[in-house]
Amino acid sequence: MGFMTFLRNRMGIILVGAIGFAIVAFLVGDAINVGKPFWAASQKVVGSVDGEEINIDEFGPKVDQNLQQFKQQYGGSANPQMTAMAVDNAWNGELAGLLLAKEYHRLGLGISSEELFDLYQGKNPSPLIVQYFGNPQTGQVDRAAVINSLKQQATNPQLKQQWDLLEAEVEKQALQQKYGNLIKNSVYVTSIEANDEYQNRNKLASFNYVSLDYASIPDASVKPAESDYADYYNNNKKRFDNPTETRSFEYVSFNVNPTKEDSAAVKNQVEKLASDFKASKSDSLFAAVNSDVKVPYTYINKGKLDPKIDSAVFALPAGSFYGPVFTGNSYKLVKVIDTRFSPDSVKASHILLDATKLGGVDKAEKLADSLKSLIQKGASFEALAKTYSVDGSKDKGGELGTFSRGQMVPEFENAAFNGQVGDLKVVRSQFGVHLIKIEKQIGSSKVAKLAYIEKNLTPSSKTKDQAYKKASSFLNIAKGDNFSAEAKKLGYTVAIADRITGSQGYAPGLDNPRQLIRDGFAAKKGDVLSEVYQMDNAFVVAHVTDIKAKGILPLDAVKKDIEPMVINAVKAKMLTEKLNNAAKGAGTLAQVAQKVGKAVTPVTNIVFSNPIVPGAAQENKLIGSVFGSAPGKLSKPVDGEHGVYVFTVNGFTNPAPIGNTYKQKETMRQAIAQKSLGAAFQALQDKSDIKDNRVKFY
Repeated sequence: MGFMTFLRNRMGIILVGAIGFAIVAFLVGDAINVGKPFWAASQKVVGSVDGEEINIDEFGPKVDQNLQQFKQQYGGSANPQMTAMAVDNAWNGELAGLLLAKEYHRLGLGISSEELFDLYQGKNPSPLIVQYFGNPQTGQVDRAAVINSLKQQATNPQLKQQWDLLEAEVEKQALQQKYGNLIKNSVYVTSIEANDEYQNRNKLASFNYVSLDYASIPDASVKPAESDYADYYNNNKKRFDNPTETRSFEYVSFNVNPTKEDSAAVKNQVEKLASDFKASKSDSLFAAVNSDVKVPYTYINKGKLDPKIDSAVFALPAGSFYGPVFTGNSYKLVKVIDTRFSPDSVKASHILLDATKLGGVDKAEKLADSLKSLIQKGASFEALAKTYSVDGSKDKGGELGTFSRGQMVPEFENAAFNGQVGDLKVVRSQFGVHLIKIEKQIGSSKVAKLAYIEKNLTPSSKTKDQAYKKASSFLNIAKGDNFSAEAKKLGYTVAIADRITGSQGYAPGLDNPRQLIRDGFAAKKGDVLSEVYQMDNAFVVAHVTDIKAKGILPLDAVKKDIEPMVINAVKAKMLTEKLNNAAKGAGTLAQVAQKVGKAVTPVTNIVFSNPIVPGAAQENKLIGSVFGSAPGKLSKPVDGEHGVYVFTVNGFTNPAPIGNTYKQKETMRQAIAQKSLGAAFQALQDKSDIKDNRVKFY
């Protein structure tokens, strides 16, 4: 009652406050974004570059476009990794567009009307104009077609929209090329640099060394001081530049694996299914409805199925039934519908007719029949293909080349493989109506048409519920300070996903981690994420163990990571002292070797640009010291990657004088120029204020 009384007494004040806030929000919303409240605008910001915002409404379609391209390129459906690639691609495109536009303006770069005319109709057409209006065989642009298309856009709004997009892309590419040339042409290599590079690759050194390996001192016997950590950190600070913010997680997976009861239930289901499958009169439909894995209802070659199934099925005659057989993680049932011998591959040409442009499939088939009659009477298939076909093969007279089974749609494949050489066949497919000419059939092997069912062994709902209950129970007791200890007490394995970025589409041991990563980036260090996350075959409970901010990481953040190197640095001091003591009173390397109980190792024909010491791997500091030393002089100890070295240079073999300095300079300049554009783009990013909020959306 007290609360209700409070509301009644304060309702006037509350209403006035609420109305006042609504008015302010409305006015501020109008000032910032007409028709939208101001808080909605910030919710749509994917990121910004020097204050210029990237909106999700514009960014999202670009991600979708990239995702479609990846699906076409790699096949299959989108997965978290593919989606992450698409998001990264779109993001990098946005950064490039915004950063380079500012650079073009700063440098005064632009494209004149004369240059644009040349890019569309002149002697140096844009690659995009060549792509759309060029002859594939000659590469020559049909300028008449370009001019005609430009004229038509005045009366064709859709064509004008396409030209607007094309013109923007042509200008963008031309500016990028100008900027790239400006960067590349700024690269210069001096004669001294060219000669140094030549010497570094061709001057040979021979030397002897004695080494004391870090492995000779047990790690457990070395106790680095705080000053040792600080010294290593300060001397290697650039190594700790974190390019983007990361999170590290500990997590426990509660796997969802089928139990014995699940296996028995699936087996009973499959046995019932086998009985119904044998009696079925509609084999292909029954298989399509009941199989977890879809196998095309067409002839296939031997070697396409699971090896155990494949060898058995291809030995059976038509009408046979095989299964159920358990292999991998699934039961298989197969009806052999037909077997025959068929070509291994076919060479064919076709004329593809678009039924939608011809008034329907019937009219397209009539036209195909008419073309077939003309060809049978002596007309040129190639000429008719160039005139009537809507397929990209028309420029080659309809030629498709040689293909094997599985490369064409079933209707096309059946006609090409079941016909005879020289046949002309009219078939319809999802792409339109085809007039096919069978040019050649190569080889012959047994093929089989199968009705195929595969049922995966999957966990039951009960099994999934039990795993989820375990995960939920652990989530209720797990805290940031006892996550690992509590898990180990219960016998659970704690896994680690280290240094995960916000846009990452994968994480060690997690097959679908995006929501976990998103929530992790909204959490604080030490937080146990408040949700049980479902992976493909597991439920996961996670804990944020570390946050590494963008920029130079502090010593505390990297202390654990650098501990092995710091231990080696302490060992280096100990071994250096040992070698310095051995060198006192010693005039030769052999005497030093004798005092430390090591052998002298000879090395010949080492070049500066390839600092690999046989038996000791890469030792940059050692090889650099060798090339900076005089022959015959006992060196001071050099702390390397694997140990501490003392050496004596036997001598150097100088190469013949450089024959063509210009060629050497040009080779170096081209190599540097290839990297320069990427380096320039990275420099632009480093000097810009870039805010990345993608993790809130993807």
